[in-house]
Amino acid sequence: MLKEANMNEIKCEALRWRECAKDSDIIRELDELLDGTHDQALADAFFQNLSFGTAGLRGIIGAGTNRMNIYTVGKATQGLANYLNATVKDATPCVVIARDSRLKGELFARRAACVLAANGIAVRMFPRIEPVPALSYAVRFLEATAGIVLTASHNPAPYNGYKVYGADGCQMTSDTSAEISAAIDHIDAFDDVQDGNLDDFVSQGLITFVPDAVLDNFLDATLAARMSDPISPENPSTLRVTYTPLCGSGLELVSKVFDRLDIDDVHIVPEQRNPDGTFPTCPYPNPEVRQALEMGIALARQTGSDLLLATDPDADRVGVACRGKNNDYDLISGNEMGVLLFDYLCRARKEAGILPEKPVVVSTIVSTALLDAIAADYGATVIRTLTGFKYIGTVMNRLEAVDELDRFILGFEESYGYLGTQLVRDKDAVSTCMFICQMAQFWKGRGKSLSEALESLYQRYGFYENRTISIAFEGAAGAQEMAQLIERLRSHPFKNIATWPVREYIDYQQGVADLPQADVLEFRMDEGCKVIIRPSGTEPKIKAYLFGKASSQSEALTLLDTLEGAIRQVLQ
Repeated sequence: MLKEANMNEIKCEALRWRECAKDSDIIRELDELLDGTHDQALADAFFQNLSFGTAGLRGIIGAGTNRMNIYTVGKATQGLANYLNATVKDATPCVVIARDSRLKGELFARRAACVLAANGIAVRMFPRIEPVPALSYAVRFLEATAGIVLTASHNPAPYNGYKVYGADGCQMTSDTSAEISAAIDHIDAFDDVQDGNLDDFVSQGLITFVPDAVLDNFLDATLAARMSDPISPENPSTLRVTYTPLCGSGLELVSKVFDRLDIDDVHIVPEQRNPDGTFPTCPYPNPEVRQALEMGIALARQTGSDLLLATDPDADRVGVACRGKNNDYDLISGNEMGVLLFDYLCRARKEAGILPEKPVVVSTIVSTALLDAIAADYGATVIRTLTGFKYIGTVMNRLEAVDELDRFILGFEESYGYLGTQLVRDKDAVSTCMFICQMAQFWKGRGKSLSEALESLYQRYGFYENRTISIAFEGAAGAQEMAQLIERLRSHPFKNIATWPVREYIDYQQGVADLPQADVLEFRMDEGCKVIIRPSGTEPKIKAYLFGKASSQSEALTLLDTLEGAIRQVLQ
């Protein structure tokens, strides 16, 4: 519980908000919070400013400094505007804005646009919901200074967020985010934020709308990046696909990809087809979670589909289930899809004679070691980054700077994010759906499902198994408990985990190789076992990544069960 003095400060700030706020929803919520019976909820809403981290803002929608609302969005945007106007020389800054289907998304996008325009910054807004990869592409295509996406990615319905992108179409790096955060810290949400009327800014030409031609260019470039052996009228698809956008932003572009690939046998989950920020059929719209895919799997089973594809609300990630034995559907994890895609993209290029001499695959420190074994067979270099796709995008930029971007084959994270083109600098579920369909058709033509293709990789290289566990720490007390737990593990690291002695302890806060410092702890044991622990950058959670390798899947899973039991005892 917060100290009485802190609680008094919180109540004073809440009263100031009640006096200054003009948004009716915010006023109504403040009246409820201040009625004397909701002190804990009041504390959670105001105990801190919503942090502008490396992923921008993300939080529960509502009243308060620790919530997503037009005032915290306005404050963040004013700080961004101040940063851009101070750092961009000899040109008028330009920012592209997109949003997904999240609640309040349109309101927040309009607010951000007006604050930027009031500061003399040109704005290009998408006129309707669009995925993250479309924003990343548009920033690069329109040669904009920055981009903003209003999204909370896969978080539950009460959340929204605010991602910021640089001129390269990549999420802002840690250093730049820190500078923007410092600029935001000097802003008062009510006194310092410039604003105006959207229609007035439109008539002045400061705010314009991104034309559909930009999306057409994105689709053309995406389809141009497909593998040889294309699906075509002369070589028709035999795939039957079920797709769900999970009430998010993926339907428009992913459907056009199916059309352009001449995949005609496509079934859209009707209950999840239309954008809806309440996510009524999947309260947690995360394609990593089977519950979010159940309705899609039911339709896939009914239609006899080869694949279920599910994109998250901002369509930067995609989950996959494929028809396996006994007509049941196997979920393919992020690590498994990453190695399947890498193997396929290398294999297809090799068969076509276009595999580069020194291919590069980029993944994270928490992704599967199976990748390294496969890469060795293709003579590929594996580059490991910290968690966060911006680090993968940064590697792509480095390759581009020395004219070696054609070496890039794939970037992926274990959390279902993939990029197999050079067009954007973030996860891209649109192009990934294309590659997955091509890959499934490739293996189907050779008598294998994706599950069987994956089994072949395991049989060849060994059974590398991975598991992620997440422990939530909600509210003010939870944030403090989470920080204390991480610090305790850092100062008193494990000597043993279950029956395995820890052979190597790595604290990424101290700096590892050329990676930026990060709040990540790694514990390496024998028998291919490893545990990595870090606080989530987007949710109030601690994540633990478990790794094990054995000669059979059952043995590897038993290793993970043992590791999980030991880690949960510490984290819960």
